[in-house]
Amino acid sequence: MADTGAPGSPPLSPPLSPAPQIIGRPRFQWLRVQFALILREMTTTYSKSTGGYAWAILEPLGAITLLALVFSAMIRTPSLGTSFMLFYGTGYLTYQMYSQLHASVSGAVGFNRSLMQYPAVTPIDAVISRSILNFLTLCMTSFLLLTGIILFDGLQVNLDLVNILSALGMAALLGVGIGTLNCVLFTFFPTWQRIWGIAMRPLFILSGVFYIPEDLPAQARAVLEWNPVMHCVARMRSGFYGAYRPDFIDPIYVCGIGASTLVIGLYLLRRHKSDIVNPKF
Repeated sequence: MADTGAPGSPPLSPPLSPAPQIIGRPRFQWLRVQFALILREMTTTYSKSTGGYAWAILEPLGAITLLALVFSAMIRTPSLGTSFMLFYGTGYLTYQMYSQLHASVSGAVGFNRSLMQYPAVTPIDAVISRSILNFLTLCMTSFLLLTGIILFDGLQVNLDLVNILSALGMAALLGVGIGTLNCVLFTFFPTWQRIWGIAMRPLFILSGVFYIPEDLPAQARAVLEWNPVMHCVARMRSGFYGAYRPDFIDPIYVCGIGASTLVIGLYLLRRHKSDIVNPKF
């Protein structure tokens, strides 16, 4: 018999059964989050500026042209081939693959922190979406510029697609890996961001963008070969210049740095998610 409570009082209603728990995330939710983040990134980065996506091509084209004009006035021929534009393009675009991916990924949390108040959006989602968008944009830019340079100069080039794709892949992995780790370090140690920025300023010069390591003395070359970005630049040039086969390139070294920093960075993003989304400092 059900308990009716005190005399004269209305009968007590049976206790409500707990609401059923929804187990698991909605289907395709992760893909929807990635798509939304990529669209937001495209809108804020390109649509609000005059020219939009054209700047993704015009900026590196301007840098390559400036390098070609300056160095063609000082020396007769580049270190490889006869085209200054192609020589500097292969170096600059490979360096840009690393540097822009690092810059975009390391700032992913700060740019999307307001969206991370929603349970469906995590710091790792922000890193992945920025990596995908910037990698595809840089690949498109590299293809268009290098193809345009070859056609404009009327060059006969025997391309080694394996070396070209591996160079872009190594540079991308390096940029995403170091950028993911720095994404955490920049959040917890703001001073490190300034230190890193100062330390990386000479990297453009030290990566062999406007020279090849073989032009340097043996001692200088031995030191610069520790720079993984230089390995990526040399691999890219070996894909355009068949006679250029640098012996110092070590894909395991470059990929080891990129993969290890990526794994550590992703682990820290997952481990300290709440502190990264809502920093207390």
